[in-house]
Amino acid sequence: MARSARFLEVRLEHLNLQRAGRRILRDITWTIRPGERWLLAGANGAGKTQLMKILAGSVWPESAAKPARLYVSGRESASAPLGFTEQIAYLGAERQDRYQRYGWNLPAAHIVGTGIYRTDIPLDVLTAADRRRVDRALAALAATHLASRRFLSLSYGERRVILMARALVSRPRLLLLDEILNGLDASNRARILAWLARQIRRLPWVFATHRIEDVPAAVTHTLILHGGRVVYRGPRTGAPLTKWLGAPARAAGRVIRPRARAGRELLRLTRGRVYLDQSRSLAGVSLVVRGGECWVVHGRNGSGKTTLLRTLYGDHGVAVGGSIARAGVAAGVPLEVFKKRVGLVAPHLQADYPGESTVAEVVQSGRYASIGLKEAPSAADRSAARRALASFGLTGLATRPLRELSYGQVRRVLFARAWVRAPRLLLLDEPFAGIDPPTRRRLMQRVEALASRGAAVMVAVQKPDDWPACATHELELSRGRALYCGALRRGSARLGAAVPTARLRALAR
Repeated sequence: MARSARFLEVRLEHLNLQRAGRRILRDITWTIRPGERWLLAGANGAGKTQLMKILAGSVWPESAAKPARLYVSGRESASAPLGFTEQIAYLGAERQDRYQRYGWNLPAAHIVGTGIYRTDIPLDVLTAADRRRVDRALAALAATHLASRRFLSLSYGERRVILMARALVSRPRLLLLDEILNGLDASNRARILAWLARQIRRLPWVFATHRIEDVPAAVTHTLILHGGRVVYRGPRTGAPLTKWLGAPARAAGRVIRPRARAGRELLRLTRGRVYLDQSRSLAGVSLVVRGGECWVVHGRNGSGKTTLLRTLYGDHGVAVGGSIARAGVAAGVPLEVFKKRVGLVAPHLQADYPGESTVAEVVQSGRYASIGLKEAPSAADRSAARRALASFGLTGLATRPLRELSYGQVRRVLFARAWVRAPRLLLLDEPFAGIDPPTRRRLMQRVEALASRGAAVMVAVQKPDDWPACATHELELSRGRALYCGALRRGSARLGAAVPTARLRALAR
């Protein structure tokens, strides 16, 4: 087959998109040619994910007198994606969330194998040739050791690697990657970027991110969206990336802020061992968390960060020989009493809420630490939700269903849900993933402000820039064990500049 027919070209001409009567994309003109590697940038809600879904053929643009899309492969072309969708691989957060939502807890190798036949779950037994393709895709991302693990027992970052292998095994002719580096440790991030770099003069791809440090070196072109419109389209060399993605991280010195006096003990985990799907996820971890402390939990993908936070919250039990004590939860006291005092932001929440849930309903449910509401919200629930929504700039989205929001907008909704009861303890699992730089700074300030007023914070992150400036303690995990647990070590990570105390107190209200 001639090289011109090996890969797919897509042309968009004056494309528009409306969802639920709202204009999402306006007059988009864009051509993706074989051999081009595009960066897609823009703030949360700019329309990036919807544009990728249009390219993938899962979302249809507005009807027009002249077709707005054209797919070209060699001498073949069509104005509709039918017949071409199986040549396009699209990987975003929604696919990962789907496995969580429906409980598809299959072995990782089986998940990868579904990419060959473009199904969500295995429908046929893989042939010997199929298994060899799966093995090669896993080996390309150094993920062979995950092949037999159940998908839902994997960490968030490990799941992302498996789904990337699923995309590779489908042998796409156009690859669409929406924030795929979120939650990945440095090793997995480097492997995926290296694989993309090897596709020069071959597979065309589109890569969306909010972080300038995640932009692949192999990018040749850039498209920037703002308010659903194209504000830049052209070579990477002329793209105003720092304006939209922020400045590169610098290895500046740490800013140490005065630490608040430690408050009452809120959590005590002693020799915590946790098993998920008969696999040990935590191995004898012990720690004490007090009010006013800010803990950073870090470690490679699969080290146990998410398991730890969900264990402290009460989603996982501690094996015999260990124990966990929570303030205010004695024998006979329901665990929900504790959960109502905890603010939780985690990727699994984003997956657990149905897409038809409205923003107001999600925030109101935070009053009960539940997914959805079992009863009609009270006047107090509605009032508290309105205050939380206003505090996070979400009032205008209150009646919108989650499925109409961008990934970053939904993450802000989860922050409002966490704040709706003025929590004494915050448990944050990769809370800043998928968020644009200005929003990330504002949310970081809110976290630091709450800590300054005596709340305890535990945040699991991969990137040093996501460590709060108010960090007082750290826990480094490796394969479920604590490599270090205690006061913040000098030089552990670069933290951001301090926020004035008066500003912190205002934000915490």
